[in-house]
Amino acid sequence: MSVIEVQNLTKDYGHGRGIFDVSFHVTKGETLGFLGPNGAGKSTTMRHLMGFSKPQSGKARICGLECAKNYYRILENVGYLPGEVALPEGLTGRQFIRMMQGLRGNKNDKRVNYLLDKFRMNPEGNVKRMSIGEKRKLAVVTAFMNDPEILLLDEPTSGLDPVMQEIFIDFIRDEKKNGKTILLSSHIFSEVEAVCDRIAIIKDGKLITIVDAADVKHGLKNIFTLTFAEKEDYCGFIRCGLDLERKNPEMLSCSVSVNDEDTNRFIAEASKYNIKSFEEHSVSLEEYFMHFYKNDKTFGGVKK
Repeated sequence: MSVIEVQNLTKDYGHGRGIFDVSFHVTKGETLGFLGPNGAGKSTTMRHLMGFSKPQSGKARICGLECAKNYYRILENVGYLPGEVALPEGLTGRQFIRMMQGLRGNKNDKRVNYLLDKFRMNPEGNVKRMSIGEKRKLAVVTAFMNDPEILLLDEPTSGLDPVMQEIFIDFIRDEKKNGKTILLSSHIFSEVEAVCDRIAIIKDGKLITIVDAADVKHGLKNIFTLTFAEKEDYCGFIRCGLDLERKNPEMLSCSVSVNDEDTNRFIAEASKYNIKSFEEHSVSLEEYFMHFYKNDKTFGGVKK
């Protein structure tokens, strides 16, 4: 069952800015990582899911409700952690928590105290004088204080120190065990790999691909580097139609990118030639991601 649905979502701000025909879903109890650099369209997508922006075309739904029309109902079940934390001045952290409890109509002090202790947050200071990290922790507390079933987390560890980042990741793992449905946007590879079941890569407002996290752990692709004994072997192999990453005619060597499903074809082709040396290298999530951004190409299209 899809809890979060984004279907052909488009918002064009001009000059190549915005999101364009973005489609994905998050099923109940799943964590989907939304991976991309700043400006790729992650926050824009999140704002549409929160009902803060109305799309030019396409749909954003949570629990079957169209977000732009039902934002007030969606907020009852969703915990939202924005990428940029803006807090009202003149309040203490405790007063801000009370204000948010009033807006949500739910006062669960036991949960609040648990979160304050978990994230080592002192809420008594004035928010104006808080550090970026303290403001982020206060935003984390208010996002999770009602124990929501659905979480929209936009760059959630931004501003947190490394120790607190680890505490947050462990906390998200616990939330996953409790069956929460989570959309987590980030540009931090380790963060996405640590908690996500699937990973969607977005570039220039367009969804490029969606991969299973299990594939990431076992290597998304394999890169094979071959050196041939003779020039005619080298020339024959590079014309076979496989995905060549690098060619070195002087050394009679080349590197080939191979998906798991193409491994048999690669072996069959390579066996036709006299190979002098052979090396294998598994591609990490970071390498996979950077390939899109450096070479502006896809690996087999979008897998949904």
